[in-house]
Amino acid sequence: MTIDPQASVLRTWFRFLRLHRRITARAAQEFRELGLSIPQFDVLSTLSEQEGLSQQELAERLYVTKGNVSGLIDRMAAQKLVERRAIPGDRRSNALYLTPEGRALTEKGLALQRRLVGATLGGLEPGEVEALDVLLVAWRDRVRALSGPEA
Repeated sequence: MTIDPQASVLRTWFRFLRLHRRITARAAQEFRELGLSIPQFDVLSTLSEQEGLSQQELAERLYVTKGNVSGLIDRMAAQKLVERRAIPGDRRSNALYLTPEGRALTEKGLALQRRLVGATLGGLEPGEVEALDVLLVAWRDRVRALSGPEA
């Protein structure tokens, strides 16, 4: 019996999509216990890597629109997780920073993320993780070739 290569590709595609949905649902459930949504955690973890980003820069890093980030930052600022600070010489933009509360919640979220990744991907053999990484980079490069370097 021969295996249809197209059927194999589609099966793998759908497995990847289902895995993404499952891991996202599990992460969302765990982040909710901290009082966070996944987009909020994305903002916190991105700012923990580099504070002082403008909303536009943050939107670009998160692959979302500035409008999406604006509303999210409004809510997170009201929760005292992030703060906007004026950028000297630029009256139209603000720099984003974590508050002490935001930094503490970020640490909890990062610990949760490390546990979740460790319990899932971390259960694979090191060689399997390396092979998967090579495949994902190759797949990513094909996507970039279709849609441009910003993908």
